[in-house]
Amino acid sequence: MTTPPSMSDELSQYAHGIRANLGQFFQQLLQVFFVGLTIGMQRSVMPVLAETEFGVPAGSFTLLMAFVISFGFVKGSMNFVAGRLSETVGRRKGLLWGWLMALPIPFIILFAPSWDWIVAANVLLGINQGFAWSMTVTAKADITRAEQRGLATGFNEFAGYGGVAIAGLITGYLAASFDPRWSLFYFGIVVIALALVSAFLFSRDTLPWAKAEAAAHASGKHKGPKPRFPRHVADKPSSWEIFALVTWRHRTLSALSQAGCVEKFVDALVWAFFPVYLYGKGLSLPEIGWVVGVYGMVWGASQLWTGPLSDRYGRKTPIVLGMWIAGIGIALTMLVDGIVAWSVVAAITGVGMALLYPTLIAAVGDISHPNWRGSSLGGYRFWRDAGYGIGGLSIGIIADATGGVAAGFWFVAAAMGLSGLWVLIAAEETHPRLNPAPETP
Repeated sequence: MTTPPSMSDELSQYAHGIRANLGQFFQQLLQVFFVGLTIGMQRSVMPVLAETEFGVPAGSFTLLMAFVISFGFVKGSMNFVAGRLSETVGRRKGLLWGWLMALPIPFIILFAPSWDWIVAANVLLGINQGFAWSMTVTAKADITRAEQRGLATGFNEFAGYGGVAIAGLITGYLAASFDPRWSLFYFGIVVIALALVSAFLFSRDTLPWAKAEAAAHASGKHKGPKPRFPRHVADKPSSWEIFALVTWRHRTLSALSQAGCVEKFVDALVWAFFPVYLYGKGLSLPEIGWVVGVYGMVWGASQLWTGPLSDRYGRKTPIVLGMWIAGIGIALTMLVDGIVAWSVVAAITGVGMALLYPTLIAAVGDISHPNWRGSSLGGYRFWRDAGYGIGGLSIGIIADATGGVAAGFWFVAAAMGLSGLWVLIAAEETHPRLNPAPETP
């Protein structure tokens, strides 16, 4: 007769920390890099081809934004769905489902007769991102310690947005040298196939680590400062309870969620309007790829230091500064001219995004109990990526109403400033070392 494992055996089996789980940590970095490559292949090429290849009328800014809008609303919804499902089926299955949904995308791009097909392709892209990227974020939160969470999310988003930047640059050159559709097809099918095979062969499910952490909290064996988990939340809250918690019931989570939503206005603008704006100013596809790539590369690489920065000095200040710096970068785009100047302000915007982006994820993870962390992160990421849809629709309508893209830039800059002010006023510091929960008698 075998003896069931004790709690101490389970806790030692699922040890937390980057060093203890280095293999899976790097596997998840590889997966999010592939996710970044998949979305990045559209960044510099697709908006420029909208009119010539897919029949989008010149000046139809809301229609141009439709492929970003569809992506954002679908990805946001799938983030929440994936987060909830990951609590039961595990993180690995969600990752694999995400890659399976991406397989048709290169074929749709190759054979699409109209822009409607590209919008449909981005519905699948949203599902892919909602499952695959969500699982890499949650998996790293599962296997790392609280004091490493900023570092882990910084590395995760560095790999993802580094992939976005590299793909935008490569596909810009490929599309300028070869047939644009075939270039995107070959690039996309190779990336997605490699991602699916490597996820199937090498990824592990990290849900047991989350359960072990929850058991440690329940038994009083958790080491380190006590996080400020929201009070009066059930051990297994319903989907509605989680959604309400991150949306309005918890003051800090609500502030973080709105900031995540608004910061995606920046990325929606860069995705759809930067290429059109720069192309209208006379830049070639490779030059556009460089400017958009600078934004993505600075955003990605800077997260290697902004993530650890938030582990040391806290989450709130980097978030607020990041919102304001990114907003300033967007505003400066309209005030400068030339590829060098546009690259500089793209870098400024990227630094701002790097300060806020991994820090928001880490902050939500700080105050989310391991029993429902996947769901809470999914709820936050619902609002964050719905920002693509909300921002894209708002920017498109404003541009159509004013007859140009400039008003869209000023709208995003103002929204970032106000959103940062909301976080400054409403959110508390979430880092458990800097602001631990009070001891209960």
